[in-house]
Amino acid sequence: MNDNSYPAANSAADIIELCYQNRIPLSEYAVRSECERSGMSPEEVRDKMHRRLDVMGSSISEARKRPVYSVSGLTGGDAERLERYLKTGKTLSGETALTAMAGALSAAEVNSAMGRIAACPTAGSCGIVPAALEAARERLGLDEEAMLDGLLAASAVGLVIGSNATFAGSEGGCQAECGSASAMAAGGIVAMAGGSPKQSFDAAAIALKSVIGLVCDPVAGLVEIPCAKRNAMGAVQALAAADMALARIESKIPFDEVLEAAVSVGRMMPEALRETSNGGLAVTPTALRMREHVFEEEA
Repeated sequence: MNDNSYPAANSAADIIELCYQNRIPLSEYAVRSECERSGMSPEEVRDKMHRRLDVMGSSISEARKRPVYSVSGLTGGDAERLERYLKTGKTLSGETALTAMAGALSAAEVNSAMGRIAACPTAGSCGIVPAALEAARERLGLDEEAMLDGLLAASAVGLVIGSNATFAGSEGGCQAECGSASAMAAGGIVAMAGGSPKQSFDAAAIALKSVIGLVCDPVAGLVEIPCAKRNAMGAVQALAAADMALARIESKIPFDEVLEAAVSVGRMMPEALRETSNGGLAVTPTALRMREHVFEEEA
């Protein structure tokens, strides 16, 4: 294979091998793969991703500066609350984790308020990748180009998921949305920190297998509760998984097999736990009262 051609690679194992054979980082694989798929030049691919980063940056900061509330009125203001708590300097989780949490909550709240977000990989999980990458960028003292490389590496993980599984909560539960986003973010962070493609996919595997079986049970059928807080937790989980991989802790089950297991579990999930709001948290007494309130307001 030369620099101008790329065979299809739909598994993590194949991508890792291609990166090693060509001595390229995961981010470069993502660029070349997209060039092959779309016909764009490397410069056009990076420019396109820069524009995505701009949107992401706005979404993870907007609700930290001022309270943002959802159209339904069910959620909002939590990102700003967490930001104020972060500034007290008395947090238990530390600045990097809290920064990721606040950013993820911000994007989720902007989404619920019908603001502009980048659905990476979905609208319901839009805060995890940008918030985790930005928190890592700040902690490592990196520039925006390094974050762009992290996003490209995350997209390589997403390519494997999209080719072999699903991002839809209606098909695979929340493991397919927030789980996939957390895996992508973990892989991207490792790449930003100088880890190998193998380490990126180890981090992705650790993140994803930690939430296998996570159901999709949105209260009142809205992407708000528990979605926003799952974004915050998914971002922190990505940082933890990345740290483990960077410490050379391997996933004993390789990413491709973890993904296969997640797909299998998703197929086993009853329909009530796949975005229908007919099970899980969505049918608790409090959630049912919230649902009634929302639909009364709409009427």
